[in-house]
Amino acid sequence: MQPYIFPYIGYFQLIEAADVFIVYDNIKYTKKGWINRNRFLSNGSDALFSVPLKSASDSLDVVDREVSPEFAPDKLLNQLKEAYRKAPFLDSTLELLRSVLLQDERNLFGFLKHALDRTCAHIGITTPFVVSSTLDIDHTLPGQEKVIALCRAIGADTYINPIGGTTLYGHGDFAREGIDLRFLRSTLSPYPQFSAEFVPWLSIIDVLMFNPPSRVLEMVRTDFELVAG
Repeated sequence: MQPYIFPYIGYFQLIEAADVFIVYDNIKYTKKGWINRNRFLSNGSDALFSVPLKSASDSLDVVDREVSPEFAPDKLLNQLKEAYRKAPFLDSTLELLRSVLLQDERNLFGFLKHALDRTCAHIGITTPFVVSSTLDIDHTLPGQEKVIALCRAIGADTYINPIGGTTLYGHGDFAREGIDLRFLRSTLSPYPQFSAEFVPWLSIIDVLMFNPPSRVLEMVRTDFELVAG
């Protein structure tokens, strides 16, 4: 998977469901994607936050992009602190946010990898990460072929992808390589927020603001189903 900044809980369910999680560093940065932005709860509805990037060519990989020197982590921290100032787990979540947003790393991949490492540790997820470029494959292969090559490189007999990947990957192609293709469908249980109407699929920040890490780990481990490809 691509790395994302504080992604939604389904991303962490995918990590927990796997024995090994391969995170892409040598993949094209998608300008309108979720690599460096996500959603949080603000006054009862969703709002965007982002980590701005240094201007560069849109053709560069994630590992070749940099966080903008104008990024003001204290401003973002204050924005999130104000939005969640009455949340029951504000203090512990702010500690995590500070450890990520105040880091010195400015390479985008390094920044995001550190964020994923710290968030997994905070929740209690211990799945090992492998960085895609460290594996000996042909990294110019397109989409599905590259995924299969990565699976072969680590001896995987099962590949799990988010449910949105059903249109991207074919069961027969994986089966011919001896790989069982599965898709993860997140079934997030509503949890108390500030407003009466639950706003789902926000950043993991929102989940952590309203639930202790032990409860979040339980949600990560149980609030999904795996379906055959």
